[in-house]
Amino acid sequence: MEKETTRNTYVLKDDAALGSVKIADDVVAMIAGLAATEVEGVAGPVGNSADATKAARKTAKGVKVIVNGKVVKIDLAINMEYGYNIPATCEKVQQKVKSTVENMTGLEVSDVNIRIAAISMKKEN
Repeated sequence: MEKETTRNTYVLKDDAALGSVKIADDVVAMIAGLAATEVEGVAGPVGNSADATKAARKTAKGVKVIVNGKVVKIDLAINMEYGYNIPATCEKVQQKVKSTVENMTGLEVSDVNIRIAAISMKKEN
């Protein structure tokens, strides 16, 4: 028997003729985590692993989303690479996460709060 986990889901669209579209909060968290890693200077989300399959599963780790109606608040913990300007990089992450989540889900992002969890040193060859 498969273990059932509790997942919060939210209705994005409800059409009597076609049905409804729902999204789980951990999907919103995954989208936010992946968007953050696309910004230069971000080493990865908290708990990132070198193994690609594990990294995909852990992308939402360090991301908390709170959905209230059609508005979402995102708290994100990231690892940054050494040598990058923290305020400028975090502003880029906030913009990227906000636009990506809004474009992919149709939800309105009210806040993107970032916590720097670690600084990653690049390995010399």
